[in-house]
Amino acid sequence: MSWVRWLVCPRWRSLAVGHDGGVAPPLPSSTARLRFRFWRGDDGALAWQLWGDRSVTALLSLAPLVRADIDARLASEITCAAEHGVQYWPLFEGDRFVGCAGLRPRPDALLELGVHLCADAQGRGLATEAARAVIAFAFSVLGAPALFAGHHPANQASAHLLRKLGFVQTHTELYPPTGLLHPSYRLSAPNRDRHRG
Repeated sequence: MSWVRWLVCPRWRSLAVGHDGGVAPPLPSSTARLRFRFWRGDDGALAWQLWGDRSVTALLSLAPLVRADIDARLASEITCAAEHGVQYWPLFEGDRFVGCAGLRPRPDALLELGVHLCADAQGRGLATEAARAVIAFAFSVLGAPALFAGHHPANQASAHLLRKLGFVQTHTELYPPTGLLHPSYRLSAPNRDRHRG
């Protein structure tokens, strides 16, 4: 199934969080240290732990996020999964919540890669590990032709991560929550034809 059909498939939209007893859409594969799941309505404490920490969101928004902002963000992730089958999925290292990583659709029909880690989970390679799992999922399961990613101009860690993952900077783009032009990148799907014999 192509990623375009996946994003618009009514069956997957209705099953995205599995509340009707059906099979939920697939998730990125677990890694050596991380597992993914879908956000749930009762995940407010986890959302607050992540997005309520100004050290995590300082480069994502001009002002600190308040409870209403975080509740809206959680609701938007749940809605994105219900409507498109993707979201920035919560990440767990064992039973410990460490952040989120995933995809969201963009107006230009590309999927956007994003990773947000809790402060105490940063600096241990988890962002790279999570991003690689999401990229593999986007290309092999969803059949995405390419991915988009961007970052705050001061976020050198994200710039380094994206280059390490193979993203190529293509332009700058206004990111309204910060009011700044963010460096923007593209990663094309591997050429499957070269692997055919």
